[in-house]
Amino acid sequence: MSLSARRVTLPAITPIVLQKRVIKVYSEDETSRALEVPSDITARDVCQLLILKNHYIDDHSWTLFEHLPHIGLERTIEDHELVIEVLSNWGMEEENKLYFRKNYAKYEFFKNPMYFFPEHMVSFATETNGEISPTQILQMFLSSSTYPEIHGFLHAKEQGKKSWKKIYFLLRRSGLYFSTKGTSKEPRHLQFFSEFGNSDIYVSLAGKKKHGAPTNYGFCFKPNKAGGPRDLKMLCAEEEQSRTCWVTAIRLFKYGMQLYQNYMHPYQGRSGCSSQSISPMFQVLEKRTALQETQKMQAKIQRSISENSLVAMDFSGQKSRVIENPTEALSVAVEEGLAWRKKGCLRLGTHGSPTASSQSCATNMAIHRSQPWFHHKISREEAQRLIIQQGLVDGVFLVRDSQSNPKTFVLSMSHGQKIKHFQIIPVEDDGEMFHTLDDGHTRFTDLIQLVEFYQLNKGVLPCKLKHYCARIAL
Repeated sequence: MSLSARRVTLPAITPIVLQKRVIKVYSEDETSRALEVPSDITARDVCQLLILKNHYIDDHSWTLFEHLPHIGLERTIEDHELVIEVLSNWGMEEENKLYFRKNYAKYEFFKNPMYFFPEHMVSFATETNGEISPTQILQMFLSSSTYPEIHGFLHAKEQGKKSWKKIYFLLRRSGLYFSTKGTSKEPRHLQFFSEFGNSDIYVSLAGKKKHGAPTNYGFCFKPNKAGGPRDLKMLCAEEEQSRTCWVTAIRLFKYGMQLYQNYMHPYQGRSGCSSQSISPMFQVLEKRTALQETQKMQAKIQRSISENSLVAMDFSGQKSRVIENPTEALSVAVEEGLAWRKKGCLRLGTHGSPTASSQSCATNMAIHRSQPWFHHKISREEAQRLIIQQGLVDGVFLVRDSQSNPKTFVLSMSHGQKIKHFQIIPVEDDGEMFHTLDDGHTRFTDLIQLVEFYQLNKGVLPCKLKHYCARIAL
């Protein structure tokens, strides 16, 4: 018996080569950068690429925006979205742009849901026992079996007309509805307005000018596929908090658990998340224990100036210690402010000479111009636009020149989803110039000292300074 070897030819395996495209990404100062990217690149991947190329610190707030100037709309491109798919929906003659900038509010509703869902705007399809916390409301958004309802009056642009009409709307998982009879929620009085599956939610940048909206708090549904202004479903809220609630709820209904996955695992690939694999998180979300522990761990390993990493410290002894008593921390803050006041103009080391001291004073009054949080001659409206663009999160701030008084500065900051402005005035004491926010009680030789102090201490402000608004260049 003889054995013969038979040669078997296997079919060749052709590797899958992803087609590459060149995309152009803009920054806030209108500088741009061209990137060659694969066809399956996500928005998060593009952000990561730009962060690495420009050596930025990654605090998970960098975001890619879709900007449609011809109709005055803009939206956050979610981290998991495919960028090439977004570009494929653009018309050939449209001058649309991708913008790269920070958005501190992108996932803020997971951290502080109480700011995003006002009680008067939230109701429930089924009866609930007792009071529902904001965390439980957020849990309902992520659950497929239950859902809250967002309701309230909105101005809607009538189709094919220039006029706007105030109507009572109701947001459910199945879509957005409006009532044909006052505030009635009866099925016979509800009429379908828009769904989420084939539309994206945009924020209006110039609603009054472009569309004749009654307020500046506009948003709209736009079909995924290219379409003209007639295909837009324009809406307008009475205030920013209301608009934020509607837009956040629509994002949660549209993407659900995928948003939570983006927030918890920012570096994860395109793998989907099933409800079975995430279902234990519902209990975690309700108890808030594991989520808080994760955030604490992230705060330790990230280089950021979040409130988690800024604590009151005592360095007076042989060993430094964290001051946990709020009363003691406040006392130390006051003493530190007084100590800074006594430093005078010796911040830059002038060896005590009067001439050098006066030169140091003049230098100290101007060294803030190189800081990323300082914006030279911008208006109050421009400052508000910058802060809104980067997210109405508590502690987002910038410092600018005062338009009404050339010798003063203004600290503009966000708190409670509103923008507040505080005048920084110069005061003179024994021939030395200082800056103050509190009528001279706490004085600083320069604006850098002032900002550093209020990053650590709330003082007269509604909250500590957390995130500065900066115009970055690519």
